[in-house]
Amino acid sequence: MIHPTGARAGLAGALAVSLMTAIAVQPARAQSDTDHPPLAPARDVQVQYAVQPDGAPAPKTIEAWFTANGGMMRIDSPEAMGSTILNRTTRQVTIVLNKQKVYTQFDAHNGIRNPFLLDLSMQFTRKGKAQVAGVSCTEWGVVSGRGTATACVTDDGVILREDGVDGDGMKGRLEATRVTYGPLPTSTFQPPEGYQMVTRHRVAPSHAVGSGQPVTGGVAQSGQ
Repeated sequence: MIHPTGARAGLAGALAVSLMTAIAVQPARAQSDTDHPPLAPARDVQVQYAVQPDGAPAPKTIEAWFTANGGMMRIDSPEAMGSTILNRTTRQVTIVLNKQKVYTQFDAHNGIRNPFLLDLSMQFTRKGKAQVAGVSCTEWGVVSGRGTATACVTDDGVILREDGVDGDGMKGRLEATRVTYGPLPTSTFQPPEGYQMVTRHRVAPSHAVGSGQPVTGGVAQSGQ
């Protein structure tokens, strides 16, 4: 999940709760280039995933977009309730809520924990080849400080399947159901036109994305 600090944490958490995996951006140690999978997509790509946290009765569908080298990411929650947009270069997080047509932005000064990206704080063991959603990938055993998982990663760095415990100790499974390569427009990683920026406003619990907790958002800013 995304772990911002301060008043905006509730809003980020409410949206990000729909995401199963979370793996730290910042490497804790180095490995050689031959004993780990690519750590970010090498090309612009859109992926549809079926995501099922441990204990959930059924998987849910989310959409994810990645720019080449993982600099920009967007994850849409189930049923298009909202989006999380991550800028790894500037460490900016944008949370969009579609029902309210609002968004908020904040800087993750302590780093961003990103879904669907691996990093060098983990240990990897190559296991073999597989195919997911019609795309070839390599199976890797993954060991983190919280447990173990398996991940099937393409040669150009797209995670197509992951099953087990992630870096935050959450257990579940995700699997790509559609993979589409191609240039992504800049607008993919921007709030929709006409949405208003909000700060420090409480949204009713029923409005929270995937969560029964109230959302910390904000008062609409005119002219946004």
